[in-house]
Amino acid sequence: MALKIRPLTEYFGAEAQSVAVSGRCDATIIEQIRSLWHEHKILLFRGQSPTEQDLVEFSRRFGALEIHVRTEYLSSANPELLLVSNMMQDGRPIGILSENEVGWHYDQIYLPRPALGSLLCAVKIPPAGGNTYFADTASAYEALPDATKKRIEGKRAVQSYEAFNNLYSVPTSKEQKKRTPDIDQPLVRTHPFTERKSLYLCAGMTTRIVGIPEDESRELLDELLEWIVRPEFVYCHEWRAGDCIIWDNACTIHRRDPFDSRHERLMKRTTILPPPKLAVPF
Repeated sequence: MALKIRPLTEYFGAEAQSVAVSGRCDATIIEQIRSLWHEHKILLFRGQSPTEQDLVEFSRRFGALEIHVRTEYLSSANPELLLVSNMMQDGRPIGILSENEVGWHYDQIYLPRPALGSLLCAVKIPPAGGNTYFADTASAYEALPDATKKRIEGKRAVQSYEAFNNLYSVPTSKEQKKRTPDIDQPLVRTHPFTERKSLYLCAGMTTRIVGIPEDESRELLDELLEWIVRPEFVYCHEWRAGDCIIWDNACTIHRRDPFDSRHERLMKRTTILPPPKLAVPF
C-alpha cells in the first residue's frame, strides 16, 4: 500500500501519514520513505513516541550513522544520538545549541564525508519559539539566472566549523578542531542519488570562494545566500512534541529561531552518512 502524504509547500516537503518511526518498519515501507525523502527533501512524521533505540534503528535503515564530533552532547546510552537542548543536569548542559538563534547551515558541510541526511525528533518543546526553517537549495539553484549559474560553475568555497561555533555555539576543544579543519567543497553540488544540482553554501560556515578576490567573494556569497532564503524556497516548521523530521542534507539548509530560556527544549538527532563511494561531494 502506498503511503499517504500531505505536501507542506509548493516546492518541497511532505508529511508522511500513518507511519511509525521504528527500525521495525518492513522493507517495502522503508523503500517508500527513501523515495519520498529524495523526492520531497524533508519528510515530517507526527505523533511519534520512539525510544532512542527506535530512532537509531530507523535511521540506520537509510545509511551508516555518524558519531558526532561534539561527544560531550551525545546520549550516554546511544552515542549515535546528538542531544540538542538548553536543559541542564548536574550543573552542565546536556545538549548543544542552547536557546539562542541558530543561523542557516548544512549539517557537516565542513567534513570530507558530509551527512546525507539527519533525523530530528522533538521530545520537549517550549510553548513558543524554536521554530525550524528549511530552504530548498535545489529549487533555488534551478531558478538562478543563467548568467549566475555560469559565474559559479566549477567554483569551490571554504567551509569552517570553527566559524559556525563562533557565531552560534560553544567553542570546540583542541581535539575537535583537529578533527574539523577548514575544507573546501563545490559551490554547486550534485545530489548523489537524484543528480539534481543544488547551491552548496551556508551563512554559518561558508567563509570565502576559492580563487577570486575577497571583496568579489563576499559580494557573490551574500547574493547567493540572500537568493536561497527567498520565501518561495522556505518552509517554517512549528514543532509539536512527537514530531520527527528527516531532511535531505545534500539539498536543504536549515536554521532555528531562539526561544525563551525559562522553558526547556529537548531534541534528539541522528546523522545519516552517504555510501562510501558517494562520500565526496561533486
